[in-house]
Amino acid sequence: MSEITVRALTEDEWEIYRTLRLEALQDAPEAFVADHADEADQPEDFWRARMRRSVRLVGEADGEYVGVASIGDATESESEDGGQLFGLWVNPTWRGAGVAASLVSQSAKIAEDQGFARLFYWVGSDNGRAVAFASSFGFRPTDQRRPMRVVGESGPEEEIALVLALGEDRAS
Repeated sequence: MSEITVRALTEDEWEIYRTLRLEALQDAPEAFVADHADEADQPEDFWRARMRRSVRLVGEADGEYVGVASIGDATESESEDGGQLFGLWVNPTWRGAGVAASLVSQSAKIAEDQGFARLFYWVGSDNGRAVAFASSFGFRPTDQRRPMRVVGESGPEEEIALVLALGEDRAS
């Protein structure tokens, strides 16, 4: 079994993030708000600005970049003291190998280190696999729902906010 490491990317590593982000948009366009064609032509300044907006994590194994996740501020409707996990993606050949688990675990540590009391993660309300995966880390469903920002084949779908208590709040 390969050792999986997760680390935060620096702004100067924007090309790593860009590569993974574009792979994610090609692999699972329905999971992301953006379009591959729109982002593929963006200049370096666009990617550097994106790196400064949120913490970008990369999962590495066997000398390859195999996954990505981001941590940013939660919206006011979620929580004033919360962070948000988003943009989680794992290379299909590495799914089931613990990459996503490593990315989520490290995301929670970083969010807690940044002083967040909670970490939010939005998933499709009918995506049982994602809900079960997040629940295995202690994420719990909230009452918050929103229309998905991408429209599925059967029309607009809904997302649910899952929340993970961080730090001392984990016991509550």
